[in-house]
Amino acid sequence: MPLSKSLSKIQKNNKSQGKNLTVHPKGRKFQKLTAATLREDKIAAKKKAHNERKSNELSRVKFIQDVISSESFKDQKVFSLGETVVFIQEFISRDDGELEELKKKRRTNRPPSTRQVVLQQRRDYETKELASGFLVPDLGDAENVDFLRKWNQTFGSLNTMKLIRVNAKAEQVVGGSKGTKPPTDVEMQ
Repeated sequence: MPLSKSLSKIQKNNKSQGKNLTVHPKGRKFQKLTAATLREDKIAAKKKAHNERKSNELSRVKFIQDVISSESFKDQKVFSLGETVVFIQEFISRDDGELEELKKKRRTNRPPSTRQVVLQQRRDYETKELASGFLVPDLGDAENVDFLRKWNQTFGSLNTMKLIRVNAKAEQVVGGSKGTKPPTDVEMQ
């Protein structure tokens, strides 16, 4: 009999074995239920982290799309890395007004609100990421900029977009590209 790992299958098997379902705390059925419950929790936590990471990536690209599609940049075909860093810094500082207001509202000798802590942590994380390499669409490629302007804001089409990592010094970080093809002159073995 194959081992079933999902919680629903284990519960279904236990119900089908009879109405008198008493599970001993040191028995095999209890151990299976515990393992399946822990597995379900772990899978749910991984899904949540993955969705949050994708959502953050989506909001970055959406912000860049809004900036390059604005009236002042509508005619520009490509952007330099310096301009990209300015866009990134605008993205990082998007919640500064709310953060300052929360700091002003806080009374002395009181801990910061949860919202203030979350905003500050996100700002610190993104600033740290900018120092090492911030993942953004490649705005130096005209085809990529055109694709980004027409992008329909879905996860699926995000995979076809060329993304690069740019640091605070307006340099592309080596090895930080995603969606680029390997060079054709290198022989793979």
